[in-house]
Amino acid sequence: MTPTENAQREARRRRTLAWVVALATVGLIFDGYDLVVYGAVVSTLLRDPSQIGTVTPAIAGMLGSYALVGVMVGALLAGSVGDLLGRRKLMLLSYAWFSVGMGLTALATSTTAFGWLRLFTGLGVGSLVATTAALVAEYAPKGRKNQINAITNGGIPLGSLLAALLAILLMEHIGWRGLFWVGALPLVTLLPLAYFKMPESVAWLASRGRMEEARALAERTGIDLPELLAPQATAAAPAGAGKLGFAGLFSRYYLFPTLVLGLMSATGLVLVYSLNTWLPEMMLRAGFNAKGSLSFLLVLNGGSLFGALAASRAADRFGPKPVVASCFATGALALLLLTLGFPLGLLLAIVAVVGLGTSGTQTLIYGFVANYYRTNVRAAGVAWCAGFGRLGGIGGPMLGSTLIGSGLELNAIFYVLAGLGLLAALLTLLVPLTRAQAEPRASRAEPAPQAAPMEAALPALR
Repeated sequence: MTPTENAQREARRRRTLAWVVALATVGLIFDGYDLVVYGAVVSTLLRDPSQIGTVTPAIAGMLGSYALVGVMVGALLAGSVGDLLGRRKLMLLSYAWFSVGMGLTALATSTTAFGWLRLFTGLGVGSLVATTAALVAEYAPKGRKNQINAITNGGIPLGSLLAALLAILLMEHIGWRGLFWVGALPLVTLLPLAYFKMPESVAWLASRGRMEEARALAERTGIDLPELLAPQATAAAPAGAGKLGFAGLFSRYYLFPTLVLGLMSATGLVLVYSLNTWLPEMMLRAGFNAKGSLSFLLVLNGGSLFGALAASRAADRFGPKPVVASCFATGALALLLLTLGFPLGLLLAIVAVVGLGTSGTQTLIYGFVANYYRTNVRAAGVAWCAGFGRLGGIGGPMLGSTLIGSGLELNAIFYVLAGLGLLAALLTLLVPLTRAQAEPRASRAEPAPQAAPMEAALPALR
């Protein structure tokens, strides 16, 4: 290939990556918006029964969890569907699904309807999270995978920040229903654009044996297909390498890390959803006014956004495992510091660090998991992490309602949450190295194996 052709291919690759990252990020902005918009309006629902009926703290916790049940189911289904049908189709369906759900929720007039529609919306949100991480991991360049995933998944805290900001600025003007209508905008904005600009995964096409389509798409998008498949062509195939989706995920080789990663994600999401649902209400009870309490939510998600972007660079340099564990531990320490009665300015700074150690760390986890698994189980791996992890998300709002409803002091609640942060850090340290990570260290004295022909690699990928 001539230098001119190489330059043209690289330009196509950069352009494709830019579209994939931009569209995926915007999609996850609305995921993050969905995460926080309920927490931003829950105080209104608690205090005004004319909206959807009487809402007690216990009912509010249940309503917050309904969406997460949907997210869990949607993510787990996406693991199989995404590995069978492809990333692009499922992402487009997810955009349409959760947009319609948000719009219908804005019309709810009872707690029953509100709860069912939150569950319906969660199905689309869950499938989107799982599929997005898999697609982005397959287009991100080597050496920048954690950073690109953090940029993309940074859409989640950015959307959360947007929800808190719009609640502060617009709640009194458009009400809680207007905030939910904002969440329906992807149906008429993002979905049409993604239909024309979001490509299928070249790696997924190759893993399904559709090599002609993979070569054509690689040429159009600037992806180097031999480079993409070479690591899997030269590596010894682990036990269960030919198994697809969840069958490969729960093969003997991946079983233990799969269980640990799921528990790690679930513990982290208990923290994420406890804080994003109940932090404004806790700050109200601590004596701050409505806008002041929402400011804590704004700072929490701002800290998660910028903290995760900074931490992702460390993850590419040192590996995601120690960085994720350190972030969880830092978040736990920050939660303990919230009990010491610092002045408001310092208190807000500590809340930003809590954001890094909770929502920001969850952003890093999706990149960690997406790059941990092989192509033919990647979507299932991310789906497991997002889906099983949502058990923690379901428990988060309910944990918050239990702690608040029991009359515990604010400091005691922060002690409980800090303990969960330390548990998540310990679970992260239990995740073993993949065989690809461990073998180079063990075989430095051995001659490098001869690369297998490209076509010979295909059976291991299917």
